[in-house]
Amino acid sequence: MSLNLTEKKAVVADVSEQVASAQVIVVAEYRGTGVADMTILRANARDAGVYLRVLKNSLVRRAVEGTAFAGLANDMVGPLIFGISQDPVAAAKVLNNFAKTNDKFSIKAGAVPNQVLDVAGVQALASMLSREELLAKFARTLNEVPTKFARALAAVRDVKAA
Repeated sequence: MSLNLTEKKAVVADVSEQVASAQVIVVAEYRGTGVADMTILRANARDAGVYLRVLKNSLVRRAVEGTAFAGLANDMVGPLIFGISQDPVAAAKVLNNFAKTNDKFSIKAGAVPNQVLDVAGVQALASMLSREELLAKFARTLNEVPTKFARALAAVRDVKAA
């Protein structure tokens, strides 16, 4: 069923809003992927905070026109699903992990602001730690400093007491 002009404008506005706050967009071809598999992908995307939709390429081209993701428009050919996220790694990670287990699902391209990524670039991005993982690692590192200091003071106290 085709969309009327008002519905198309609404879709473009919705996607434009997502693109405005995005750090990454990943484009993948889903031809031949079953409904059950797509449902799993959508659930994984939802859990990771990724905006995931099957959209008309012409509407997404309009939405990215004039943005830092405009270079991605050349790769929008065929039946595509678009993953957009504010976390620079989340969309790449979700779609790449899904592509590993589904032969018919293939990543076509991706983009970070002002740079288009090929498949290898998206896979490299997916292998990076996510924002939450980096923050957890940083917090753990910061927590180690006072812990080591307290252990050192306890050791000095024990030596003086002996």
